[in-house]
Amino acid sequence: MGWLDGEVAIVTGGGSGIGRAVVNRYVAEGAKVVVTDLDETLLKELEAEHGEAVTGLVADARLIEDNQRVVRHAVEVFGKLDIFVANAGMGDRFTEIVDIPDDKVADAYQQVFDVNVKGVILGAKAAVKELVRSSGAFIVTLSNSSFYPDGGGVMYISSKHAALGIVRQLGHEWAPWVRVNAVAPGGTKTNIRIPEAFGLDENGKPIRAHSHPSNADSEVERVTPLRTHSDPEDHAAAFVLVASRTQGKAMTGTVIESDGGLGVRGLRRVRGGDDLHRRFFGDEG
Repeated sequence: MGWLDGEVAIVTGGGSGIGRAVVNRYVAEGAKVVVTDLDETLLKELEAEHGEAVTGLVADARLIEDNQRVVRHAVEVFGKLDIFVANAGMGDRFTEIVDIPDDKVADAYQQVFDVNVKGVILGAKAAVKELVRSSGAFIVTLSNSSFYPDGGGVMYISSKHAALGIVRQLGHEWAPWVRVNAVAPGGTKTNIRIPEAFGLDENGKPIRAHSHPSNADSEVERVTPLRTHSDPEDHAAAFVLVASRTQGKAMTGTVIESDGGLGVRGLRRVRGGDDLHRRFFGDEG
């Protein structure tokens, strides 16, 4: 018996990274999952891995008709929709506003906000009727950048703050029928798509930025109280909790901050317990 036995979920941008980890965990918890991504190869991999528990659709979160098509597909194939995870996201390579060319500012804004904000709203609009019918859950993948500066550039930070507002407003608008919650991961070893406005790779395609260059582990560990640079799987349980009818039944408008403890960083020290193991046991642990 899993926490999501018999549930039907949609996970957008689920072909890789945190989305893929959520798909894998939802299936392990007993759910059937419709996964969307722009990369058909990744979707085929998930279908092969999970068999009849997963069906993949190439779909663009920025288009209302694609969101509607995905919801219809879930109902046609699995009979209902209980959970919608608005996970598709776009980064900005930590680009500061002074470094964005004047003729690229509007494009950069539109490309980031179209996925990180409009994509969430369109997914909500497409899914709300079926989620009311099932008394289901709407979940948004936020970020530590929904609360703190410098986890990205101005476009990413502002878009993730806006997505937090969506969670709070929809939590109000849809109560008591649909629970609306979010998970806000911190630094995670995953790739994120970058808008064309911030450049193309050598093949003329949008860049997928690696958020884990060679020095990333030490850098992220240095600034997080739990001294951790997360894998996507480290956040998956939080997505299960807010999706569960039994375990998350009293939660709406809630954000689980799965970020290594950024909210308890000190002014003098990142973490206060670096020497605790040595003090008790005589070694560094």
